[in-house]
Amino acid sequence: MPGGSDIIPVVNKLLTIIPVSVLTQDWHPAGHISFASTHGKPAYSIDDSERNLGVLWPDHCVAGTHGADFHPALESFRGKLILRKGSTLDLDSYSAFYENDHRTSTGLTGWLREQEIQQVIIAGLATDYCVLYTAMDSVKLGFATTIVIDAVRGVDASPGDAERALRTMEAAGCTLIPSSRIDA
Repeated sequence: MPGGSDIIPVVNKLLTIIPVSVLTQDWHPAGHISFASTHGKPAYSIDDSERNLGVLWPDHCVAGTHGADFHPALESFRGKLILRKGSTLDLDSYSAFYENDHRTSTGLTGWLREQEIQQVIIAGLATDYCVLYTAMDSVKLGFATTIVIDAVRGVDASPGDAERALRTMEAAGCTLIPSSRIDA
């Protein structure tokens, strides 16, 4: 994703400031339902089947491959929890809280509540998909939710998607701030 690695220094800074950090990691099996190649279509096609999967992605983050690794400059050792998602062959997962069926929990809600976390601060990729779905679920679950605007980047499969996602999150009650406003 263009500019995706540009957020790494900001995310690393956040990982030193925020005491309880969760890293999510797409961890797809080969032939995952979200892959355009699984459907014999070009990447970024829209699924027109009755399942209506939305955007069909290039093969990415295949479990156990180099492509599923965190960026080498990301200080992932600072994370308190690494949550792998999208690991079911026929079900995708954008949100860190639920699979895309909006019923299957990833377990994050319970983990955060066990830690007595009341505020979720979100950084990462992609603004218009995983960040958006995570933020919307976070708000629905009652967490105060903040998006660090200089620590997210969008796919923009359709131009303007990332900006629309930011406006949607803000309208839903998320706070959008630059990393300079995050205090230790």
